Amino acid sequence: MNITFCGAARVVTGSCSLVEATGQKILVDCGMFQGGSEMEKRNGEQFLFVPSEINAVVITHAHLDHIGRLPLLVKRGFTGWIYGTPATLELARLILEDAVSVMEHNSINYGTPILYDEIAVAECAAHFKPLDYYEELILAGTVSGGIKIKLRDAGHIFGAAAVEICAEGKRVVFSGDVGNAKMPIIRETDSLPADIDALICESTYGDRLHEREFDRQTYIEKKVKEAIDRGGTLMMPAFSLERTQELLYDLNDLVDRKKRLPRVPIFVDSPLAIKATAVYRKYPQYYDEASIKLLQADDDLFNFPGLKMCLTREDSKHINAVPSPKIIIAGSGMMNGGRIIYHALRYLEDPNSTLLFIGYQAEGTLGRKIFNGDKRVHILGETVNVRCHVEAVGALSAHADQEKLLDWIGGGPTLPKKVYLNHGEPGPAEAFAKLLKTELGVKATVVDFGLKVKV
Repeated sequence: MNITFCGAARVVTGSCSLVEATGQKILVDCGMFQGGSEMEKRNGEQFLFVPSEINAVVITHAHLDHIGRLPLLVKRGFTGWIYGTPATLELARLILEDAVSVMEHNSINYGTPILYDEIAVAECAAHFKPLDYYEELILAGTVSGGIKIKLRDAGHIFGAAAVEICAEGKRVVFSGDVGNAKMPIIRETDSLPADIDALICESTYGDRLHEREFDRQTYIEKKVKEAIDRGGTLMMPAFSLERTQELLYDLNDLVDRKKRLPRVPIFVDSPLAIKATAVYRKYPQYYDEASIKLLQADDDLFNFPGLKMCLTREDSKHINAVPSPKIIIAGSGMMNGGRIIYHALRYLEDPNSTLLFIGYQAEGTLGRKIFNGDKRVHILGETVNVRCHVEAVGALSAHADQEKLLDWIGGGPTLPKKVYLNHGEPGPAEAFAKLLKTELGVKATVVDFGLKVKV
């Protein structure tokens, strides 16, 4: 079995790996590069493989950096099935449709290229084929036995999976993105199976730990109350998948059930997040035990008094007329597009307002610049001085930290024989590779773009 790393090599976007075995060629993910114009230029480049020769694609989850080039793959000749959990496939179509809107907006405002249109997304979605957790898919190959594929719960976002591939007497697991510990709504990450010949693992937070002994609801309560006391606006750039639903889940509990927060206007200003929340409601079988029990007492885990869903642009504009204090949850999570940039343009210069980062900020994005302490940024052609409070919390991230990754890799029945680290910037990836060697005695390689290995 051969594996070629065609993306997310020493970066955290563009996930794409080619698996060749039993005469078949399979992709695990086909994501978009994100994080500034130079990085995003890579999206229009030729693949490291011939799309028409790919037999199947398996996607780990619906984030754009794992699915964003799928329509290009189809446009360039791919004719096979694209497999993922039912929830992942529904969310993937929403994400890809939203990507078209973002590309059209950026084309008008910044002159950036449009990679594909809504027709291409529909053609891509026609290739979607559901594969639920723990079902075994067998793809016949020219060699006896074919390829066996199984999805395991990654605990990252709704429907996310790690991909187990068995072929030619070898077992390989692709982690996708490994979920953080003790996240609401979704189940914990499944343990690794035994006898893994190679683990391809993400390393986003491979060099750091999230906050210890962290009570997410207490933290959210504290930040909301601080924002209210200042009389300003609390802006929360949130990924439309998982981050927004988790916030709504916690706010529902704090506002409606526990009465620990005062009533202030709370806006979800993201059409994508609103549509994605409907998918969450559709698949309660993916909830963890606590959420299932709560659902029995509360018929809607994502709605409460004071919440306003802003589906249209007019709804979004109306937020400006509502006096502070108020809370705005809007995409995109790294502030590289979406409606959050309009609110940032309005409130970053307000010393009474707060910008709270609750997810990873990739290199080159507006969010990363502000997170790094830049006091002057450019938004929609305007120079904006950052005078508001800027805070960040890693424990609300959907990604596992160093400790969780180490426990996951070391917690299976047997240790993987080899680990290949992708989906991580060089610093975190190299640090985690050294830790795997010293703590577990496992040899780990930080992959380079185009690296081909034989398992």
